Amino acid sequence: MTRSHRLSDLSFVEFQAALAEEPVVLLPFASQEEQGPHAPMGDYRLTRQIADLAAQRSGALVAPTVPFGYADFFRAFAGGIQLRSQTFKALVEDVAVSLLDHGITRLIIVNGHTTNGFLIDEVMRKIQAERGVYLTSIDIWQSLDADTWRAIHGDNASAARGHGADPMTSVYMHYFPDQVHLDRVSPRDNGTAFGLPVQNPRSVRFGTASINMPLSARDANETGILGGDPSFSTPEKGAQISEHIIGLLCDFVAHLKTQDPNNL
Repeated sequence: MTRSHRLSDLSFVEFQAALAEEPVVLLPFASQEEQGPHAPMGDYRLTRQIADLAAQRSGALVAPTVPFGYADFFRAFAGGIQLRSQTFKALVEDVAVSLLDHGITRLIIVNGHTTNGFLIDEVMRKIQAERGVYLTSIDIWQSLDADTWRAIHGDNASAARGHGADPMTSVYMHYFPDQVHLDRVSPRDNGTAFGLPVQNPRSVRFGTASINMPLSARDANETGILGGDPSFSTPEKGAQISEHIIGLLCDFVAHLKTQDPNNL
């Protein structure tokens, strides 16, 4: 019988047997947050799907996806679930240490919410300092380089990208086509704060400078679309985006198998 690639499917006996192979384990983290009026809030499902397929193809194992992240600037939209920074860091550390305590050191944090990244970095540095183990992390949506993005979106590459648009809307359309409703999108101008145009939930524009402020996503745009035009999104583009990320993850799993996480 073929062993499952999902930790949640394995008995502890089956998992202990798998340790003889010194497996790579994927640890997916993401978010439950608004993605505009047209797409589901459970964006962690995209990370779960991508990490699951990457583990299946690469021979890695995948832990259950942690669906909540650090997303305080989305708090103004009902339905999101936000963790405090200290809660999120403690959660990442506890998940990683649960495996490290059993000698499992080839860990890849698959991060599907970019704002989690700087907190994940803090945890990885803490673990390295205390245990001498180098964890790794990939921000999956940031792994799409400019050439790949242009190949997918062509002349619309710049206009298509943003929160509430691509890459995630196309990936939603690929995996969950019945849950995306582009007809619900009504463009709205970005908001203002202190009489200045809001660029994003963290800043306003003043002359040539960005002035940082503790704003919310609703301050930036009441639709929750923070840049980018989802009308350029398609299921076919979602398939291309997903395949690029999955291929990259598979390649990195193969590379990490050749490395010693205790020694650079």
